Amino acid sequence: MSLVAGVSPEVLAKYQPVIGLEVHVQLLTQTKAFCGCINKYGGEPNTHVCPVCLGLPGALPVLNRQAVEYAVLASRALNLTINEESIFARKNYFYPDSPKGYQISQFDKPIAENGWLDVSDGKGGTRRIGITRLHMEEDAGKSIHDGFADSANRTYIDLNRCGTPLVEIVSEPDLRTPEEAYEYLTKLKEILLYTGVSDCNMEEGSLRCDANVSVMLKGAAEYGTKAEVKNVNSFRFIRDAIHYEIERQVEVVESGARVVQESRLYNSAEGRTYSMRSKEAAHDYRYFPEPDLPALIVDSAWKEAILQNLPELPEAKRARLIAEYDLTVQDAATFASDRTFADTFEAAAKTAKSPKRVANLLLGELIGRLNAAGLELSQSPVSMKGIVQAADLLEEGKLSSKQLKGLFDISFEKNEDFATVYDREKPQQISDSGAIETMIDEVIAANPKQVEQYKGGKTTVSAFFVGQVMRLSKGQANPALLNELVVKKLNEA
Repeated sequence: MSLVAGVSPEVLAKYQPVIGLEVHVQLLTQTKAFCGCINKYGGEPNTHVCPVCLGLPGALPVLNRQAVEYAVLASRALNLTINEESIFARKNYFYPDSPKGYQISQFDKPIAENGWLDVSDGKGGTRRIGITRLHMEEDAGKSIHDGFADSANRTYIDLNRCGTPLVEIVSEPDLRTPEEAYEYLTKLKEILLYTGVSDCNMEEGSLRCDANVSVMLKGAAEYGTKAEVKNVNSFRFIRDAIHYEIERQVEVVESGARVVQESRLYNSAEGRTYSMRSKEAAHDYRYFPEPDLPALIVDSAWKEAILQNLPELPEAKRARLIAEYDLTVQDAATFASDRTFADTFEAAAKTAKSPKRVANLLLGELIGRLNAAGLELSQSPVSMKGIVQAADLLEEGKLSSKQLKGLFDISFEKNEDFATVYDREKPQQISDSGAIETMIDEVIAANPKQVEQYKGGKTTVSAFFVGQVMRLSKGQANPALLNELVVKKLNEA
């Protein structure tokens, strides 16, 4: 990451960054916000369009009911107050990819306000980040500046995205570090994915973020002038862009100049931001109520019906997984980071003798192999039923960990489920204490020197005997029972 030259850590330490985020999220509806056009990424340019989303004369918008329901779900998940009445407005601006010359959005009366999200304070606690509002609006089209023979002097326009339903989630300027911003976005995305309102695919533009950044001297009463970094397409780049912008603004202030209120773009290859245009104030957009849409009323009955579909959210799921399945904090966090993964684990754990063994097999044996093979969980040769069978065999002492690893290796090598491999290979763990004691006696008799070392106080030599017996049993001796019997036999020798 390229940083501004000449700004020392001592100078940076004098300033307090102030960061607010505006996150645009495309909703996963079947059709667009105000018309019946398909809401789908891609397609031949300018084919997912109609007179309504193109803003042709006489075409009237009709609000997508599912978009409202998704906005309500997202609002409640982010602890926002859902307003019974909200108003759509026209946000007027002229840009090539906005054929109407305005955007249908919400201004002074959004659908939801006054929420929050907690992030780590880096000291084992949390900091509450306020969410000013969540409002509904439509997306613009897409300007294409490269990829054509005449791209040097022409811009191409694809209007397929026009009218895609969005919610914009605006935080308070409560974030103080790029790392806090990164965690806020990570948690926000996780929650939105849980609700199912969006796929949050940043590569396809389903989730886009603008960062408002300013700096002020520590202890100052007023915030500094903010600059907006627009349309950054990954959380890592957002974090890097904020780092750069903080240093750039500190350098400007230290030089005696003034930070300009403007919109800037981040160049990830160079690791720096560039001026894009002066930043408009709200009055520049000449907002006024959308004359073709009535007030949106979400009464208590409709709201309650919508919220019946709100799933258990990540924080609650993490706490419950720890309580119900005796998982570690880290394991619970890993499962709860993805709703499908957590649900898959729970479905398997409920049928197993030991849910904790299921968790250990999923995280310790299966996921590593899947990652190495470039496979998703849904593509695993070992099914969840196979995971449960393997966990139960371990729990019953019929398989050792080493034997299980070997069976999993075969499953992945031959693309066969665990049950098929187990039935064919039939490895058996020896749990008969008499049989194991016979092998221990044989090993002790063959290694008198090591026996004397043990009697002389070098108790760690017991591992030598465990290894020798395991080799003699071809890896089939029950490890826990073997360790116990080796110590017993050596103490009796």
